[in-house]
Amino acid sequence: MIYSLKGTVQELTPTYTVIDVNGVGYYVGISLQTSEKLNLGKETFLFTQQIIREDANLLFGFHTSSEKEMFNLLISVNGVGPVSALIMLSSLNNVEIGNAVLSGNSGLLQRVKGIGAKTAERIIVDLRDKVQKFSTEEKNNSVSVNNKVKEESLSALEVLGISKKMSEKIADRFLKQKPEISVEDLVKQILKNL
Repeated sequence: MIYSLKGTVQELTPTYTVIDVNGVGYYVGISLQTSEKLNLGKETFLFTQQIIREDANLLFGFHTSSEKEMFNLLISVNGVGPVSALIMLSSLNNVEIGNAVLSGNSGLLQRVKGIGAKTAERIIVDLRDKVQKFSTEEKNNSVSVNNKVKEESLSALEVLGISKKMSEKIADRFLKQKPEISVEDLVKQILKNL
């Protein structure tokens, strides 16, 4: 699987780009969000998602890992294909999608071309528990570092048999007090406070 590409932007349109990686051109479907961050002839790095079907081998690219994560959440919903997910990411950003899902705002989701009432409701039902982090996501890097530290800590604790619900509130409290805390220290603090 192709996880990422680093190369020169050879072609650029609002819906796709061709990235030249050491002489090999990769055709990559992109959202408007990602298209706006790319410059023709310049070096770039894209997170990618490869989708292999009987009739096609498709590659989609994202400027940020959180955009890729939202894309994968959207295509996990029955009735939302990769093209619909890209159109949604071109129309709304991660925070808008996350807030619409959490507040049950199917009207906002239906404004996206190709998303009808049933699909919008399905997105809300299927993703309600999975988009919390996107609803509060900020452009601030420390927040994304906090989220990464928090996610890694909660995953480690789940391996130990401690439920995410039990440890999440404690994790949030410590991350507010000490935003630069390491995964190891956060796990220790959560274990002490259970």
